[in-house]
Amino acid sequence: MSNTIFLDGAAAAGGGYMLVVYFVVMIAVFYFAMIRPQKKKQREHDVLVSGLEKGDSILTTSGFYGVVIDVMEEIVIVEFGNNKNCRIPMKKDAIVEIEKAGE
Repeated sequence: MSNTIFLDGAAAAGGGYMLVVYFVVMIAVFYFAMIRPQKKKQREHDVLVSGLEKGDSILTTSGFYGVVIDVMEEIVIVEFGNNKNCRIPMKKDAIVEIEKAGE
């Protein structure tokens, strides 16, 4: 009778290890499917925005086209439309595309 209890305990311990392995595999799949691509996209955006200069034409996340008037650390001043009085400060994170001046 004591052998049966020992075998049941060993089977339960083996099932516990499989559960841990299952969770580790699920976390790895989640990392490679969700987190890693997002970090790659963020790095690409950082490279795009780091080359931002005065006079560049930009497209914002809300679909507005504008021209960069001033560049600061996290904020840019953008002029929208032909009206020279429409200058709006915005975060660099809101920039989707950049067309360099003179291209």
